[in-house]
Amino acid sequence: MPGRSGLEVLREIKKCRPKLPVLVLSMHPENQFAVRVLKRGASGYMTKESASEELVGAIRKVLAGGRYVSPSLAEKLATYLSSDTQKPTQELLSDREFQVLRLIASGKIVSEIARELSLSVKTISTYRTRILEKMGLRNNAELMHYAMQHQLVE
Repeated sequence: MPGRSGLEVLREIKKCRPKLPVLVLSMHPENQFAVRVLKRGASGYMTKESASEELVGAIRKVLAGGRYVSPSLAEKLATYLSSDTQKPTQELLSDREFQVLRLIASGKIVSEIARELSLSVKTISTYRTRILEKMGLRNNAELMHYAMQHQLVE
């Protein structure tokens, strides 16, 4: 979806049709977006690598009013929700900040990101500054290292 993230589309869908069940099928690994998508109201999340049989089952479950997560995501969520586990730093970021983080970490410069997201260079620079502050990082190199270490970029 050029110029729009799945999170933005999900937000619009839920605004117009709050009760509509939404199953997100994404190319991004679960550890990158699943928690964000589920928090924003999706009924389920799965990657495009999932088997077609799994997709049919997930659609049926969501249409029946349930929620769908893969067994591996269920385990990650259980760990994430345990009281002694600290949330990953990237969870402090807004959806747009997270999107900008991933684009910077993939090696794009501010002007490229601004063009891709149809925003001004100044706006992207502001997002970058907020990201660095929230995450306690000093520069793009540290940001890229963090993103690679936490598998936020391919």
